[in-house]
Amino acid sequence: MAQDIPQTTEQGLKKSLTPIMLWGLGVGYVISGMYFGWNLGLEKGGTLGLAIATGFIIVMYVTFTFSYTELAAAIPKAGGGFDYATRALGKDIGFIAGMAQNIEFMFAPPAIAFAIGAYFNLFFPQIPITAIAIFSYFIFTYLNIRGVKAAAMFELIITIFAVGELLLFAGVTLPHFKLSHLQQNPLPHGISGIFAAIPFAIWFFLGIEGVANVAEETIKPQRTILIGFGSAILTLVILCILVFVSSIGVSGWENIVYKQDGSASDSPLPLAMAKIVGNDNYLYHILITVGLFGIVASFHGLILAAGRSTYEFGKVKYAPERLGKIHTKYSTPSNALIFNMVIGIIALLTGKTAEIITMSVFGALTLYAISMVAVIQLRKKEPLLKRPFKVPFYPVSPIIALIIAVCAFIAMTIFNPILAGIYLILILASFIAFKMLRKP
Repeated sequence: MAQDIPQTTEQGLKKSLTPIMLWGLGVGYVISGMYFGWNLGLEKGGTLGLAIATGFIIVMYVTFTFSYTELAAAIPKAGGGFDYATRALGKDIGFIAGMAQNIEFMFAPPAIAFAIGAYFNLFFPQIPITAIAIFSYFIFTYLNIRGVKAAAMFELIITIFAVGELLLFAGVTLPHFKLSHLQQNPLPHGISGIFAAIPFAIWFFLGIEGVANVAEETIKPQRTILIGFGSAILTLVILCILVFVSSIGVSGWENIVYKQDGSASDSPLPLAMAKIVGNDNYLYHILITVGLFGIVASFHGLILAAGRSTYEFGKVKYAPERLGKIHTKYSTPSNALIFNMVIGIIALLTGKTAEIITMSVFGALTLYAISMVAVIQLRKKEPLLKRPFKVPFYPVSPIIALIIAVCAFIAMTIFNPILAGIYLILILASFIAFKMLRKP
């Protein structure tokens, strides 16, 4: 049909993404969180502490995702939360939402790039981790510049491999599951451990909202976004529960946090698999090899989402106007992608991966809270706005997501006061510059 032929919007971004591509992007943005990092929350809260934190975060993401889908289907713009907040709450709040979104999408990829470097370093120890990470930035930035359809197809393929590997992992480990292993030292640091584990629970799902940033490039965006967003969050919730239960159930949470030398590892799945089949079994090596696809999928997908977010900021002149230009041949936001790569490499060179992740989470929670207020405000401000999809159980759903996001932000601030201060200073300084330099 004529409507299914890739088109070009007024701004030049091609409409070429289908529901299955959006599913691949949505799952791909997030899936690295299943492979590494989340288990460090067990060190903070134990099985029960991280489970409670993850339970609340799952509720937040489900209610947030469907609320965000309402916005994305009604206002299919590349700026995502920035566009929604601007329309609902004005330019000032819109700018803050946009900056928070930029911080989330700019700071998550460097941490993942470091994981890619560390992974390849196991096979090629003569090549420095940082060199591999920087090379990855160049490769995947170039792929995104070449075109969103090619980027999305690549994302879909490696995401399918990564999901398949997680299902294989669950199939191998679940026969060895024992309930008693979940009950070992379940809350080592008391109630406070629940709050300390929140960033690691969020890491399971961080970035899912990036689907909205390619809404402007989807065929039939109202239908496509609903199917893509909904199927992605359902897939991720199932995978989160499977990975959590199957990996801890093998031999307790300590054995997927601490290596034999007593140091902490952020690779829980290989540790769990080794307990069953050893380090030399082919299943172990398949897990290690295919696990890289999950890390690459998130890295590549977040670069794509970040490019759209920065592009929209430049297009409306909230940032240098050149960032809002598209490539004349490929119709992609090449300037924004290159700018984000430079910022990401600078962050990468600091070597502060844990701190970089935490900054990204602060940005995400700010975006979530403002977006939920935007949902409610737009219902009041523009009741006649065409909404092809409406969030179920309104206004309960956005209010639940808002409350959990605010509580999580406060808890993270208590446990990371210095990083919270840096984040707030960054937001404040950029807002002051925005007010002083932007022409009316």
